[in-house]
Amino acid sequence: MLDLVAKNLFLTKGKGVHEDRLTSFEYALRDAGIAGTNLVLISSIFPPKAKLISRKEGLKKISPGQILFTIYSKNQTNEPHRVCSASVGLAQPKDKARYGYLSEYEAFGQNEIQAGDYA
Repeated sequence: MLDLVAKNLFLTKGKGVHEDRLTSFEYALRDAGIAGTNLVLISSIFPPKAKLISRKEGLKKISPGQILFTIYSKNQTNEPHRVCSASVGLAQPKDKARYGYLSEYEAFGQNEIQAGDYA
């Protein structure tokens, strides 16, 4: 059986601003450093024994065209000056042999600290 359990995970973030939503999302992926990958959205489990590595270290491990299993949160608006936010939270157990959780959260009218605290 193919082993697809992640050994390393990293967190990144990106922001994109454009009048076209698809272009805005592309800009956010570029800002996050993952635009050249094929994103596959997965559910929100932090695997047992997985290691959280730095963004810098994580970006070094990926290459253009690679399939990147991803948990992400995104929010979009086309209303001028509307505050929108998106965040991913992480809950790791003390016992590294157990799995943890990642939670996605999106909101309007909250800043990055408020959205991050909720996630």
